[in-house]
Amino acid sequence: MTADVSGALEALLLMATEPMSVAELAQALDVPKPVVHDALDGLRRFYDETDRGFELREVGRGWRYYTRSEHHEVIARWVLDGQHGRLSQAALETLAVVAYLQPISRSRVSAVRGVNVDGVIRTLATRDLIEEAGRDPDTGAVLFRTTDYFCERLGITSLADLPPLAPHLPEATALEAELAGLAGRAELHEDVPMPESNPQPEAQRDEPEIPSADEVAAWSQHGPGDARPASPPVIPDAGELDRLSDPE
Repeated sequence: MTADVSGALEALLLMATEPMSVAELAQALDVPKPVVHDALDGLRRFYDETDRGFELREVGRGWRYYTRSEHHEVIARWVLDGQHGRLSQAALETLAVVAYLQPISRSRVSAVRGVNVDGVIRTLATRDLIEEAGRDPDTGAVLFRTTDYFCERLGITSLADLPPLAPHLPEATALEAELAGLAGRAELHEDVPMPESNPQPEAQRDEPEIPSADEVAAWSQHGPGDARPASPPVIPDAGELDRLSDPE
């Protein structure tokens, strides 16, 4: 039975524009799902053993053919070079932040990258690479996560297959703590009142009265625990200092 459906599976998968699940393939061939799964495993092993230029992978939403990574340079020269449909560097960086820290809000992505990411987020959502994942329970901000299509485009089964971050990057927990600190400082800055548009001229401001020599002497005679005069003195000028330092 397995050998009988292998050719039909190849035809269906070659025609498909997106991954096909075992259930879809079984329904199309009118055979049990275990038969389809065994046939797919057999095809995958056969392609690997015969070193074909393509391979059969099980990705986020089903099975699909992919070209092998060792032929990337040939394909890039023939198909990809000169095309303009690829993601920009900004979009790739934003997508990486969402992938590794999801679910994450738009403001936190902006904090990580240091720039506004509203336009990039819209682009990634339009291309079905990210999607909304509810709201933050504390702030109410919309959270974003990657889609199954994201896994499909990368050729991985789940997010667990993502490569590890470079060793010199901070841990996700440390990055979350840093982001929380940035958010807290931003809130403090928002609460600081703006300066007056027409501040009082410097000459019109009240200046403290300079005490006399006797007042300074009275201040200096109090100990650290004694009650001091209500208004601390302003440092006297050089003449008054000389008069205080020379005993009469």
